[in-house]
Amino acid sequence: MLTANTSAAGLSAHVTGTGPSIVFLHSLLSDRGSLEPMVPLLSDRFRLVLLDLPGFGGSPRAGGLDAQADAVAAAVAAACPGETPILFGNGYGSFLALATALRHPQLSSGLFLAGCGAGFTEEGRGAFRFMAAKAGTDGLEAIAETAMLRLFPAAMAARVPQTLAERRAAFVATDPEVFGEACGILATLDLKDVARHLAVPVFACAGALDAATPPVMARELADLVPNGTFHEIPDCAHVPTLQAPAEVAVLLTGFVRTVEAPPEPVAASQAG
Repeated sequence: MLTANTSAAGLSAHVTGTGPSIVFLHSLLSDRGSLEPMVPLLSDRFRLVLLDLPGFGGSPRAGGLDAQADAVAAAVAAACPGETPILFGNGYGSFLALATALRHPQLSSGLFLAGCGAGFTEEGRGAFRFMAAKAGTDGLEAIAETAMLRLFPAAMAARVPQTLAERRAAFVATDPEVFGEACGILATLDLKDVARHLAVPVFACAGALDAATPPVMARELADLVPNGTFHEIPDCAHVPTLQAPAEVAVLLTGFVRTVEAPPEPVAASQAG
């Protein structure tokens, strides 16, 4: 099994496993380390490409949402030549995966999105404007506690202190300008109309305890797209890859099988 840290059209990536490819895009409040629990659960069946989003890890910045989507598309094409992989997105990564699929409809065969939606309520937009302003004046340390509560409810955080400490360290290491730009994108994002024309199937899931992207957002997205499925994960918050990795592995494997399955033949009596 090949495992390597590499560059895919400029974006930093960790590639491991054998089989059809799945490309993973991480949350704004974390980094690709939040995706690593999926590796031992999936790498015997799939080739996993864990990307650093533009501006994160070793990846260069790429401007607004369209430019970031184009950068991701180029990375996917470079990392998965000859394939149309599944795109997996969590949080900000889910919005970026959705934008990428809309701008590059032939790039992927399906989207598995966790903590997702097509746009935020005004209250949600306000939270991003607040975090961007606070980070811009006082740095990410000033909002680290708020950010971690959006990842882990207090009761859950008390059960996983080491994981919480790791995620906090990853968050405060983020470039504040990159974080502020992403918050600005999320504060104005509205993909509801264009999502109605999405060409690929979408599995939209959310943790029942997700305060950052509540389940109602994922349900709305699943209802908007032509081929959408909604699933709520119990006792889980914003980062299912950390908080419910075994369930995510089962759901993702099932989604891949659904996407790969040939369409049901139309009965002669129904063919007109």
